[in-house]
Amino acid sequence: MDEYPPISEHGLIGDLQTAALVSTEGTIDWFCSPRYDSPSIFGALLDRNNGGHCSIRPRVEAYAKRQHYGPDTCVLVTRFLTEQGVGAVIDFMPPALTGKPTKNHRLVRLVRCARGDITFDIEIAPRFDYAREPHEVTATAEGWEFAGRHERLAVHVVDSLGNQCVGDGRIREGSLHLTARLRAGSSGGVLLETAPDGPPRIISPEECDGLLEDTVRYWQDWLAHSRYTGRWREMVNRSAMTLKLMTYAPSGAMIAAPTTSLPEQIGGERNWDYRYAWVRDTTLSLHALLGMGFTEEAAAFTDWMGDRVREQGGVGGHPLKVMYRVDGSGNLCEESLDHWEGYRASAPVRIGNGAADQLQLDIYGSVLDCLQHADQRGLQTSFVNWQALTRIVDWVCDNWEQPEAGIWETRGGDKDFTYGRVATWIALDRAIRMAAARGRPAELDRWIRHRNAVYLQVMERGWSPERAAFTQYLGSDVLDSSLLVMPAVGFIAPQDPRWTSTMEAIKKDLVSDNLVYRYDPAASPDGLRGSEGTFSACTFWYVEALARAGRVREARLVLERMFTFANHLGLYSEEIGLTGEQLGNFPQALTHLTLINAALTLDAYLDDVGVPVVPRTSRFPGPYWVSAR
Repeated sequence: MDEYPPISEHGLIGDLQTAALVSTEGTIDWFCSPRYDSPSIFGALLDRNNGGHCSIRPRVEAYAKRQHYGPDTCVLVTRFLTEQGVGAVIDFMPPALTGKPTKNHRLVRLVRCARGDITFDIEIAPRFDYAREPHEVTATAEGWEFAGRHERLAVHVVDSLGNQCVGDGRIREGSLHLTARLRAGSSGGVLLETAPDGPPRIISPEECDGLLEDTVRYWQDWLAHSRYTGRWREMVNRSAMTLKLMTYAPSGAMIAAPTTSLPEQIGGERNWDYRYAWVRDTTLSLHALLGMGFTEEAAAFTDWMGDRVREQGGVGGHPLKVMYRVDGSGNLCEESLDHWEGYRASAPVRIGNGAADQLQLDIYGSVLDCLQHADQRGLQTSFVNWQALTRIVDWVCDNWEQPEAGIWETRGGDKDFTYGRVATWIALDRAIRMAAARGRPAELDRWIRHRNAVYLQVMERGWSPERAAFTQYLGSDVLDSSLLVMPAVGFIAPQDPRWTSTMEAIKKDLVSDNLVYRYDPAASPDGLRGSEGTFSACTFWYVEALARAGRVREARLVLERMFTFANHLGLYSEEIGLTGEQLGNFPQALTHLTLINAALTLDAYLDDVGVPVVPRTSRFPGPYWVSAR
């Protein structure tokens, strides 16, 4: 690769166990196998010279390019328009539907010519284990095979026996170079297969078309289960499919992003590995999935969360870790890949995540809110899980006053974060409701006492009379956009004077052109150098907060303006830079989850314009529907 493409100039394909990024230049520059959190095979996104890639591009200097998904699918089409002809690269991964983990994955790269003549140069340059594992490439009777110490990658050629289009195979410096010469109506390509169960072979275009048809059918059938009929179907449906691409089918866990170390500031150190399942995403995931009608995925994710609750495998006496691998294991030791330069020289490149063992009290609110919502919607908590939950709630009662790292996983020292206190109130409140609703055994008097104590502490010490706002941590005067969720979780009424003044303070300090920053690192140092962009999830939380406060027209303006910052496929990373560029890992689940929930909430309010507060009915989506006890 000559240059790093912008982060936004990518599409995502996957098979529900792993995924790959494809640039608008037709290059796969990120692919890990056999799972999302496994070592990379193609990693040029983080080191253009040494990371490994698979590129397909026209053999001409001047061409235009367009990239889009097939309608209601995750089949990615990259079109190249030249004066001599028009061709397309069709990228997809047939879904791995066995329900069991597998090392065998297929990346299909089908090339077609729609008009005239076009020649594609194909380069396949895997670099196993983050380019740390040497390999050999061998020509076989009908293809090629790359073999490292622990991984194998077969290259099957897609071609017609009687009308050969793909050929000129050459091996140079551990890479394979091919040429595809196409005329109008012809097709060819390659199928890359990890852990193949046989030697490389020639695959007919008809067989490849069958795989394509099956993949299209899978995605269209899956999306047909959506119940969303609101105003923003294209954006919401694409977000739902993106989240499905990031869900590990064997366990039901959803990763935060399929990438690691894409920077929050170009050239900075704010680079993290997001290829894991965050506990705090559980409640957002459940509300988004159930809100759209995807009950099977919601049940699988709830079961995965229930397993973590029963294990109680946290460290330092904590019941839970902040995040887990997709199989539920918790070894996320953080290390740096010093032999890689990082995206546009943004070092370090990190694998693993040291924040997994931090104390972040808000995760317990997420778990209890998730399981209580599931319990209300027919996914009832088992007796064994309830016993485990009561132990967690008792731990929260004993530990909620501890300083912690907070929702933003800061590395500048623990504090009494206000959002963490609000979330412990959520944990206790939802546990009380679960016990009362089903007659479950619990120390209700103790839980209620602690819940009330948390509430009063937030109201007394989390509130700054000088700022007329709730602040980032107790006794401070700095603001934090995570508090935008306070009305949604039922902690405060959306038109309470304290809340309306908090929203105005956030708007003044943290909102820029309707985009929202998490906090101000200059006013509240987080232990890291540099700055960051606006945080897209916070902008979608802002939309919800505006809608709940009755400012629905303003909420709609913010939402629809935010849609203009999506990439050409409707995908978002974590942040947006000063000139509108996408920053951080891509695509990011939290951004797409909050997009869905914001759209669901705003749709409901626009359908009932003039409703001053959230009525006690499940018609209005969101994590909180009933008045506080």
